[in-house]
Amino acid sequence: MQRMMMGQLAVLLLFTLQAITAGAVNNEVWQKLKALPGVTDVDTLSSTQYADKFVMYIDQLLDPKRPEAGYFKQRVIVAHAGYDRPTVLVTEGYDANYAVNPNYKEELSKLLDANLIFVEYRYFGKSMPEPCNWDYLTVVNSLADLHRVNTTFRRLYTGKWLATGISKGGQTTMFYRSYYPDDVDVSVPYVAPLNKALEDGRHEIFLRDKVGTAAGREKIKETQIAFLQRKQALLPMLESYCAEKGYTFRVPVADVFDYCVLEYSFAMWQWGTSLAGIPSADASDKEWFDYLMEVCEPNYFSQQTPYPSFNVQAAKELGYYGYDMEPFKELMSIKTCKDYLRRVMLPEELSALTFDDTLYRHTVDFLKKNDPKMIYIYGGDDPWSASGVTWLKGKKNIHVFVQPGGSHSTRIATFDDATQKEIKGLLHEWLGL
Repeated sequence: MQRMMMGQLAVLLLFTLQAITAGAVNNEVWQKLKALPGVTDVDTLSSTQYADKFVMYIDQLLDPKRPEAGYFKQRVIVAHAGYDRPTVLVTEGYDANYAVNPNYKEELSKLLDANLIFVEYRYFGKSMPEPCNWDYLTVVNSLADLHRVNTTFRRLYTGKWLATGISKGGQTTMFYRSYYPDDVDVSVPYVAPLNKALEDGRHEIFLRDKVGTAAGREKIKETQIAFLQRKQALLPMLESYCAEKGYTFRVPVADVFDYCVLEYSFAMWQWGTSLAGIPSADASDKEWFDYLMEVCEPNYFSQQTPYPSFNVQAAKELGYYGYDMEPFKELMSIKTCKDYLRRVMLPEELSALTFDDTLYRHTVDFLKKNDPKMIYIYGGDDPWSASGVTWLKGKKNIHVFVQPGGSHSTRIATFDDATQKEIKGLLHEWLGL
């Protein structure tokens, strides 16, 4: 009994010493982060994935070319691995809410035992300027934000740097490399489209003729027709559903139903949703309605959308995808889906925004004329790959990996072992690990 108590005491003492040591490390990093210029409100975050994780804010100019426009505070999350380790800069395209979660882990930082610096995108989450002036929401301004984060945090982390992001964040990674080519050593954009217009045009062709199998494409089209054939029964359910949720729209709910049906095919392939979940022909109207809401929740089209900032950027310079309503037009209340994002998804006061393809042309030109160390990751069945840079060939340093049958959830870890080994080998070679 005495020996057991002594053993328990030793374990308790060990845990106490570990806690004291961890607290000292936390305090040292915390103090150094606090001392960085423009950085405020540094606080610790709990994490099951990183030993030391912090959240803070950095002062950013609304318009780097016009300092008199003022500042806003941008949220940044830092996970510390070591001052001598590589640093992964996550160029998030939306808010940082999910990264605050204690269970959040980022693939490259874990793979490389690297520091993590996660930057919330301007005009999203806690990084929304007040008052909100949409004029300052530009990609070039967002890249200036990243450049300032880079130059500021390099005071602590002087080793190799990587930039990475997923989807819109992957776009940001790509744009960042094209405007600030020397800020990072390696760029890894995941599932990043490069759209050439507000309705790019390549996605509709991809969904109609190329994605998956012919049988799978036909099954999805038949499901869309079945939704529309049941519209008389399903529309009252949608009206009640939207009223209960408090959703309002710039178009009639009958039109919203049609847009949900058009969105269905994109959503199914984007996330690799199994066709086995499609209701049977003799399933109830309620089952069909619940299934539609599961795949295409209408908040996406509502005035209560959580991402109005994305819609503004898509209309201005990021571009988006269109719909092919030709197979369904006889069953729909809408007469055209052309220009739907501007008509349906933008605040009315911004519906006159026009698309500027300068960003697209700049990035294509950069990728054609340069060969930085970049690894592109795409899913073969993800509709966004239709406007990706899978056309980029013959480069020594730019590598494009497409996972057959992969979705928007494609990551390095979802590839086969041989491809994973190749990607990891490139990263280790480039980073000198």
